[in-house]
Amino acid sequence: MRKSGTLTARAILSGCAVAVVSVLVTVLISVPVTVRSEDREARQELIAQARLTAEVLRPRLDRGRGADEDRVIRQLRNQGIDAYLIRAGQADRPGLPQQVVSRVASGRNFTGRRLVSGERSIVVGRALPGGNGVVLAKPAARRVWLGVLRGLWLPLLAGLMAGVVAGALLARRLARPIRNAAAAAARLRAGDRGIRVPVEPPREAADLAYALNDLAAALATSEGRQREFLLSVSHELRTPLTAIRGYAEALADGVVAAEGAQRAGKTMLAEARHLDGLVGDLLALARLEAADFPLHPVPVDLAGLVRGAAEAWRPRCEAAGIELRVEAPDGDIPAHTDPGRIRQVLDGLLENALRVLPARAPLVVAARPHGVVEVRDGGPGLTDDDLAVAFERGALRQRYEGVRKVGSGLGLALAAGLVRRLGGTIEAGHAPEGGARFTVTLPSYETRTSA
Repeated sequence: MRKSGTLTARAILSGCAVAVVSVLVTVLISVPVTVRSEDREARQELIAQARLTAEVLRPRLDRGRGADEDRVIRQLRNQGIDAYLIRAGQADRPGLPQQVVSRVASGRNFTGRRLVSGERSIVVGRALPGGNGVVLAKPAARRVWLGVLRGLWLPLLAGLMAGVVAGALLARRLARPIRNAAAAAARLRAGDRGIRVPVEPPREAADLAYALNDLAAALATSEGRQREFLLSVSHELRTPLTAIRGYAEALADGVVAAEGAQRAGKTMLAEARHLDGLVGDLLALARLEAADFPLHPVPVDLAGLVRGAAEAWRPRCEAAGIELRVEAPDGDIPAHTDPGRIRQVLDGLLENALRVLPARAPLVVAARPHGVVEVRDGGPGLTDDDLAVAFERGALRQRYEGVRKVGSGLGLALAAGLVRRLGGTIEAGHAPEGGARFTVTLPSYETRTSA
């Protein structure tokens, strides 16, 4: 990276630019004020000198040029003032504008700026009787600009030095938290999830540190869950594979007699179906975020869909001694969704409930207006902490493995992903039957048609 692209270089350049601009702005503001102030002072001084000179020379102007006049004129010249004497309407030497001469000769005083001998000057004229008068001229303060410009290099140099120092200090102060953040990001990229960035001002740097620390914590949590999820999935995959392999080896070695081959085949088939379902869930989860995930939303009667799902699950519930109830109105509940995917969601929720329900416990599947489908049970239920992570992959499996019967930890995550892709919402809560409640809200048919 080029040196000029660093924060330090840019801060120094910015500091120098601010210093230079400050000096120039100060000059642009202060010089005109100084010029006006000097002009005002020079004019007041010149008016006083003109009044005094006129009083001194009043009795002498009618006598012709004398030594007293020359002495007064020399004294004024030593002060940077040119003196012009007007006798009988005529100036004693050229250089004065005729307008000033005529005005003073006519008995009127004059104060203003005029060109005198080609130089812009402050001019003060005092009229005396008989067409006489005294006119004093002093060059205007035009050299103030030149003096300021000549002296400008010193404040500019001081400003540049101050800009360099201030820019370096500022860059060092600002760059340290950025360098710390960059180093922490590099260690995060290398896999170090324990890194934390010290939080220090300014507020923007503190916000960056907080964000990186939160990211590190989130990555550590996410990776921990992924490891736990992979472990649980590996265990879930290994269980049917172990059963299939064991029976296959027994069949290959002739350990299983002819009369036991059918039972072994049924066991292997059941385990293969379990394995196929697990792999299907994994593939569905992996494809949920893909743009080409197949969805076919059509107008659907949720009441009929819920009744159909209940009829399909009723034999299995009766075999397990579970009381399956359906809550749905006699009429239709229109919705706009993919019926196959909603049936997949219902099957997953019913499967999870049936796994943990004791005999004679209730299991309710319901459909309500405005696109609501609900599955409730009378099982052990979920705690408030469980509800917060219910739809995270493997979260409930990790909590309850060894405590009660658990599945792969994929069913609820898959159901939540499917509902989101269908534009709906899913919520976990406590059921009035004493167990868990899962509520799915889908876009109603009226809402989709009006939109």
